[in-house]
Amino acid sequence: MLRRLGEWCARHFVRVLVAWLLALLALGALDRAFGGEFSDNFTLPGVQSEKGLDVLRKHDKQAAGYSSQIVVHDSAKSLTGLGSQMSTAVGALAKLPQVLSAQNPLTANGSSSTGPLSGDEKTAYITVLFEVQPSTLGDSYLDGVDSAVKPLRQAGAQVEYGGPLGELARPAADDRVSELIGFGVAIVVLLVGFGSVLAAGVPLLTALLAVVCGLACLGLLAAAFDFATVSPTLATMIGLGVGIDYALFLLTRHRQLLMDGADPVTAAGRAVATSGRAVLVSGCTVIVALTGLAVSGVGFIAKLGVAAALTVVTAVAGALTLVPAVLGLAGRRLDRYRVRRPIAEVEPGTAGGRTEDGAPGDPTEDGAGGRTGMARERTEGGAAEGHGTWHRYARRVERRPWWFLAAGAAVVVVLAVPVFSLRLGHIGDGADPTSFTDRRAYDLMSEAFGPGSNGPLTVVVDQSAVSSGDRSALASQAQQALTGVPGARSITKPQPAGDGDILLATAYSTASPQSATTTDLANRLVDQTLPQAVSGTPARGYVTGTTAAQVDFRDVVAARLPLIVAVVVALAFLIILLVFRGPLVALKAAVLNIFSIAASYGVVVAVFQWGWGGGALGVSGKVPIESYVPMMMFAIVFGLSMDYEIFLLSRVHEAWRRTGEARASVAHALEITARVISCAALIMVSVFAAFLVSDSVVVKMLGLGLAVSVLIDATVVRLLLVPAVMTLLGRAAWWTPRWLDRMLPHLDTEGEGGRS
Repeated sequence: MLRRLGEWCARHFVRVLVAWLLALLALGALDRAFGGEFSDNFTLPGVQSEKGLDVLRKHDKQAAGYSSQIVVHDSAKSLTGLGSQMSTAVGALAKLPQVLSAQNPLTANGSSSTGPLSGDEKTAYITVLFEVQPSTLGDSYLDGVDSAVKPLRQAGAQVEYGGPLGELARPAADDRVSELIGFGVAIVVLLVGFGSVLAAGVPLLTALLAVVCGLACLGLLAAAFDFATVSPTLATMIGLGVGIDYALFLLTRHRQLLMDGADPVTAAGRAVATSGRAVLVSGCTVIVALTGLAVSGVGFIAKLGVAAALTVVTAVAGALTLVPAVLGLAGRRLDRYRVRRPIAEVEPGTAGGRTEDGAPGDPTEDGAGGRTGMARERTEGGAAEGHGTWHRYARRVERRPWWFLAAGAAVVVVLAVPVFSLRLGHIGDGADPTSFTDRRAYDLMSEAFGPGSNGPLTVVVDQSAVSSGDRSALASQAQQALTGVPGARSITKPQPAGDGDILLATAYSTASPQSATTTDLANRLVDQTLPQAVSGTPARGYVTGTTAAQVDFRDVVAARLPLIVAVVVALAFLIILLVFRGPLVALKAAVLNIFSIAASYGVVVAVFQWGWGGGALGVSGKVPIESYVPMMMFAIVFGLSMDYEIFLLSRVHEAWRRTGEARASVAHALEITARVISCAALIMVSVFAAFLVSDSVVVKMLGLGLAVSVLIDATVVRLLLVPAVMTLLGRAAWWTPRWLDRMLPHLDTEGEGGRS
């Protein structure tokens, strides 16, 4: 079926290309007309912060809104001289749609160390409560906010938006620079690898069209579901990476078949029937891994997985239909516009892409000093004996597997050392560029009121079950418990609010919202202080607000990360077992995936959490690892590593079935796949690393983590650990118990036509 599909697309390339272009235009038009907005608006049902918010909604709707600060600063004079302008601005803010209330800092209990007016009276903040998350209101909403605070700016005051309102005011994410950098590096790599302008352009063109279609579909889904703001960037990163890789694998096979004398239509069909099968298996593996994030039970993370999986789906569809159509259009002109002579033409002793013994040559799967991977002689035992750099390297691994295993393990262990100090958290506004208004608001708040003012914790005591006569004693008991709490700069006195059935207080940390001190304070209040405050009464205490929700999110993710790891590792084991029918091979793949991801985690921790080079990436100071990044990285890297795992192991298995020589099969497979794996990995690394120029710290973190993961996987793991372990296992690698052999289906990732 795949072969017929490839041949039909190559033969009717006009229809296929027109269909893709029409789909692109239609999806783009629908996205512009009906596409939704992306926002970081999510809830975690059942956590204590959400329960506290429910109590607030029930007893004091005005206090249950989503708060955001508007910071006002004047370095030259006291803000008390702007009383009329402040009143006008606050009144206008209170009348805006979706606003519950706006607090005038000049009439709220005077100046203090915690606000809303600083001791020197030069900094103040207006607290605005919204019915909905401000970041979901759309860019046009800012016009009303700007108009409301215009009197303050006209009076010479500096006005900055903090919190969710500041996030709404951030400039729209523009990943075009990252995409251009990634594309630029990919073009260079492909031109060097293929020596042909047309051949280099095929993977880039098809991947780009597939990703744009996928992003349009994501925009339409965003109209019905809430997707995080990082979703389009993540989908672009993954879609471009796998799209270029998949097209590269198909193009490699197609060019080999053309050199063997096949006509373009037949070559395209056979490429889809062989390498296309591997693309289909690998793509399904990536999709399963990403959708497997639903196991976390967190809708926010599950939707990130869906967003990334969407562009993988379009990348696979593009590889199986659009790529053969473009190859059919190019025909035998694929290598016409050359920047250098193809490698096969300079192969000593070859002619027309064939070796001296008549075996077909493959100029794209070796690259060993100008020699083709298929240029080899036959030994008496039937194993392939090759030539060139990769062949000599493969033989060295075969002769000294323990040395290469030790070297690879040492590299991975050293890189993984920082992972033992991994600290999950939320990256606050203080890590953003100073060009962002929320960062400027953060700095003003920190200087005037302390860093903890940027992330206050709302303490709620539900006393609805307490009799009116006992409520005074409860308030005194709560105030005593909230006095002198470690990690708290100050905690306001608990006061009745709303309908009188709740007590409200605000806790300010001594450190920033993203620090471990604030996380510890929130957990201490929930686990120790509040139980003591309501001890002996039917009252219940909660810590809520944005910062508390972030702490709960971090705790939930940290608790469920081991489950995701277990699911992903189990998937790796089962997929390799189903495809290659070797329990030891499957176990090896699962274990090495853990090593690879641990090493990449270590690099991310060292750069962002330890601050080793974070400044060079535009990150202000040391930051925790964003809670969902490790979970996303594990699922994505697992799926991507299957590309190279299946590609390498399929060649090992193929040679093993043909010759029965375990060690020679490993060396042969390494020799003929090393170059294409290195080329594909270099492209994917460049695509991911290009996103380091993004303004978003989370995007930088994902870009670096994924780039390092692919680099480690394609070099240390695939070129050191895998061949060394496979050589040491020998024939045992392909051993399967009879009962298991009867249970497993027979699959072939490359198809019968893929054997050489």
